[in-house]
Amino acid sequence: MAPFSSAPEWDKAVSAIAESSSVLLLAHVTPDADALGSALGLGLALESMGKQVQVTVGETGFTTPASLSFLPGTELIRTPEDLSPVDLVISCDVSSDARLGSAKPILEAAPVSIAIDHHPSFTGFGTIHLVDPNAAATAEIILELIDRLELPITKDIAGAIYSGLTTDTGSFKYQSTTSHTLRTAARLLDTGIDSAKLSRLLFDDEPLAALVMMGEAVSRAKLLPDAASGLGLVYTSVSIEQRPGLDELAVERVIEALRKTSEAEVAAVLKQADDGHWKVSLRSKTSVNVGLLANQLGGGGHKFASGYSSTVDLEQTIAELIDSLNAVSNN
Repeated sequence: MAPFSSAPEWDKAVSAIAESSSVLLLAHVTPDADALGSALGLGLALESMGKQVQVTVGETGFTTPASLSFLPGTELIRTPEDLSPVDLVISCDVSSDARLGSAKPILEAAPVSIAIDHHPSFTGFGTIHLVDPNAAATAEIILELIDRLELPITKDIAGAIYSGLTTDTGSFKYQSTTSHTLRTAARLLDTGIDSAKLSRLLFDDEPLAALVMMGEAVSRAKLLPDAASGLGLVYTSVSIEQRPGLDELAVERVIEALRKTSEAEVAAVLKQADDGHWKVSLRSKTSVNVGLLANQLGGGGHKFASGYSSTVDLEQTIAELIDSLNAVSNN
């Protein structure tokens, strides 16, 4: 698979890393396994070059989510308020600088920064762009960069990258999965990682409270067969009070249950963030471009998986979603 980024961009990235002595890697707020796994995998690789490496997420007091605490390299993570100055800033899986949270000023102040991403909605921030919308995950691009740096892929690096790859492809079942993706996975498996254990921790390991929350969320789901120009929408919501003791990331898996609904082309989960605002996760099956919808509403993502944030109340957020979905489906 030919890289989307031009050869000069790759050369610039390799040179910038070679000339740096300290690097800060940024994952997007409310990080998933692709964002955090990519940052940690690259961080471990850069550390092997003798670089001073820090990884952070732009959330005050950030701590690794329990659901991702098993990822290799978490010892590199720092809170954004406890960072040391660095020569180079690299963002991982961040489509818009708005998703950098409190770390946005750090990137803006950096004389040189590298943006590594695979979202078609990437907004072009930063000075060097390693962006490939055809990549199944940012983790694929991270591996390409490590190869171009001529660094060995250790078992820990492979485990972090594999975690991002398998989650963003839904265990290799999404449309984004290519033969290149599967060859990449095989290469990572050849390092000796325990893929069965990683898959269990990523997909099949939940506290009882999360299972109860998901069950209740699914039981509240509503089906609108006439939405999306008759293709159907199924949606549910989870407020702060409906996820007691659980972080926002715990709600993400609700969408995987809803997207199975045979009567609906599009599934949506509206989850209330800790700041009270609503975040909308979207999935479509074969025909509706939910990435375009999310982009129009200030978010981003892919054709079949995307998301955005809303500052209005739940009822208005649902109404705007339905109206926008009908408009996108008619195009």
